[in-house]
Order: sequence, then C-alpha cells, then structure tokens
Amino acid sequence: MPAPTPFREPLAYPALRQATLASGFTMASDAPTGTLLRALAASKPGGNFLEIGTGTGLATAWILDGLSPEARLTSVENDEAVLQIARAHLGTDPRLHLVLADAGPWLRQQPPDPKFDFIFADTWFGKYLMLEETLTLLKPGGFYLIDDMLPQPNWPEGHSAKAADLATYLALHPDLVVVEQNWATGIIVAVKRQRGTS
Repeated sequence: MPAPTPFREPLAYPALRQATLASGFTMASDAPTGTLLRALAASKPGGNFLEIGTGTGLATAWILDGLSPEARLTSVENDEAVLQIARAHLGTDPRLHLVLADAGPWLRQQPPDPKFDFIFADTWFGKYLMLEETLTLLKPGGFYLIDDMLPQPNWPEGHSAKAADLATYLALHPDLVVVEQNWATGIIVAVKRQRGTS
C-alpha cells in the first residue's frame, strides 16, 4: 500500500490539536475528514456555512482554511468548556461566528432564509435528530456532510444499527444525491437537488 500523501495543515491546527489532547476531548473529527471539509468549503466562494457541533474546533479550522475571504461560517456547540478552546484559537477570524447553544432549540429558531451552502452535522442534532429540519436549511446544490459512519471505538451498544438506518435513509432520500465513502471515519456527502429534477 502506498504511503499516505502529505497535506498542509491549517495554521492554527497544531496548537489546537495540542489543546484538544490536553483537554481530554476525544470526539473530534480526524485530519483526513478535515481535508475533505476544506476542499468542499473552497468550492463555495462567498458561501454561507454551518457546522453543528464545534467541539474544540479542529474541523472548524479545516473549514475556515477552505473559505473565501467573504464567506461566513456559523458553528454551534453546547459545551462551553470545549467551545472556549475553539474561541481561543480561532475566535479572531472575522468569518467565524461561534454560538454557545443547544443545537435542537437553535435549529428550531432559524429562519427559512438565508439558507446554507454547506452543512457539516457533527453531533446528534442535524444528523440523528432533526435531520429534515436541518436539510430544509440547505440550499439546492448545497453540501450536507456527516462523518463517523464506520464503527468507532466510542460507539454505545446498538449504535451500529442507528448508523446503518441513517445511511439508508439518506441514500433513498428523494431530495439528495448521496455518496457514501468507506474512508477516514466513514463519510457521507450529500448534495441537495433542485426541486423538480430527478
């Protein structure tokens, strides 16, 4: 098997990774997932981006590294301790709006417009809970992304069935074009269809 191709990390990433390790937070997205997030973020110049589940900001750093100067990223997290780590390392970026909130109530309060060009759902809400409400906030042609769809060491008993059901639901969703990737921690990328297309 060939050696993995090297990649350039976001500027804030090494210090952010160290702070994450020191905090004991173990639910962060991995670097291969980050490289995909960055590439897809770069495809939406001036876009409106949403991350549900900031954590310590590791995935946030990758998304920001792909954003154009005029793009905007809203990232929602309900744990103030981990959000403080993200804020300390990324909070000076004017493109980033960090929100301390429970994602469920926050999603319910969102207006129908402006919609998002890109949604990375990295927590239960927007993924296993309130999925349809989240997809309503996505523009036609926008990306919906989730990771951790391959078995993970921290999965509770019975979660494999939930992940399989979610993958099937997305694959059969009439408003989505879906690719499931057996790569990194298991990634699903979906693109929202323009209504009236098949």
